[in-house]
Amino acid sequence: MWHAVTWEAAAIGRSVRRSVTESGSERDTAIQSLKAAGAALLAWAIAGWWWTAPMALLAPWTALFLVQSTVYRSLLSALQQVVVVVTGTLLAAGALALTHHTMAAMALALPLTALLGNYARLGSQGFYAPTAALFVLAYGSSSGLDILHRILETLLGAAIGIAVNAGVRPPVHSRHVHHLRSRLPQDCADLLHTVADGIEASYDKERARDWYDSAVRLADVMTELRTARRWSDESFRFNPGRVLRRSASTPPPTHWDFTWDRITEHIRAITRSLYEAVSLPDHVPDILSPLLRSAGDILASRGDAVGERRRAMETATTVHHRLASELADSGRETAPALGGLTADTQRLLDDLSTVVGTWDGDASRGDRQSSPG
Repeated sequence: MWHAVTWEAAAIGRSVRRSVTESGSERDTAIQSLKAAGAALLAWAIAGWWWTAPMALLAPWTALFLVQSTVYRSLLSALQQVVVVVTGTLLAAGALALTHHTMAAMALALPLTALLGNYARLGSQGFYAPTAALFVLAYGSSSGLDILHRILETLLGAAIGIAVNAGVRPPVHSRHVHHLRSRLPQDCADLLHTVADGIEASYDKERARDWYDSAVRLADVMTELRTARRWSDESFRFNPGRVLRRSASTPPPTHWDFTWDRITEHIRAITRSLYEAVSLPDHVPDILSPLLRSAGDILASRGDAVGERRRAMETATTVHHRLASELADSGRETAPALGGLTADTQRLLDDLSTVVGTWDGDASRGDRQSSPG
């Protein structure tokens, strides 16, 4: 127990240190937390201290929860919260006016507001519908003036939360997309090099299964990339960060996602074929190994290594011609396995040629900052 506590404390300490010393998710989280606290303080200063509103708590409460992870989400959550607070308040006030009894009004209003809270289009803000109703019924604040104050203070808190989130270092989530786009080529290259080394010697099904599992994990990275892409796209919507934060780089173009989805699928197909045909025909490992190693060299090359990539591409293409010739001369028993490998590697080389052309174009334009992918 004590060991778990000390481990957790050390992890928290490392996160705090990283939030101060380097940019990353820890610093982003710290900034958003401080922004939320600042928005709540500002809302309280206006509603509670300066305005002395009778329900001043609603302004900082709303502002605190509307400093969301993206400006778009702050706007959407503000709209949802205003809708649920107004609806919950009006339903509770109407129930109390109809029954003139708090318990009876709760029995009438809470089921309706709880159902409203589960309406999918209201998202996580739907929870506040029954909460708003409870505030009205528990404190008996159902007069027209009370309802007006409640709505105005909610609107004030929403406006402050949105303004703080959009005006103070508005969040832009493109870093993870760039990280995955630079990681994916290297992961693919490492796996291709591992398979190339492995098939030079005798390998078994267990080892081939490990290669296949690694290829499946590449597909998981692509899934993570698509999620990061959606998150990044959302963070740029209604966001002045493009102007206010010039250091926030635009994420790579979306057409690359499709290319890399194909490349990871080709690698998975190659490892599956190797798993299904553990015993390769004679001379095939001596051909397939340099082909896969050259493909890995292409993916592992630096952004400005034009000559290195072209030589690796020429080697892979030449070796693939030998593999196709081996298929033409193979017997009926080995043709299915060899045919699958030949087709899979050809598809891989076709997409790699597209990648090479793009990287070489970037290098010729002097784009030294662009990483592979």
